[in-house]
Amino acid sequence: MANDLFSALRTYLMKLSNGEKTPQEVAAALNVWARQSGEAIKVKIEQEVKKNVSRMGFAKATDLKRLEREVMELKAIVKGKGVTAKKAGNKPRGDKGKD
Repeated sequence: MANDLFSALRTYLMKLSNGEKTPQEVAAALNVWARQSGEAIKVKIEQEVKKNVSRMGFAKATDLKRLEREVMELKAIVKGKGVTAKKAGNKPRGDKGKD
């Protein structure tokens, strides 16, 4: 990256000294270059972090919240079925023929 920076600076300084670019144009171009380089670095870091986090077995907070919601929904479903099963199954099994 340092080589890219020096190369870009060298190019813009040559254009500035040759009169091809004004100091404002050079500053604006370097600003854009710095912003784009920063974004590229940010993307690369995010990719590396995601890769290493998944390799280490960590879970993201959003994944945990999603799983928590799913568990709560499943508990509600099981609880609902459990109440229905209890009401239907109040009679002991051995008493089927005695009614």
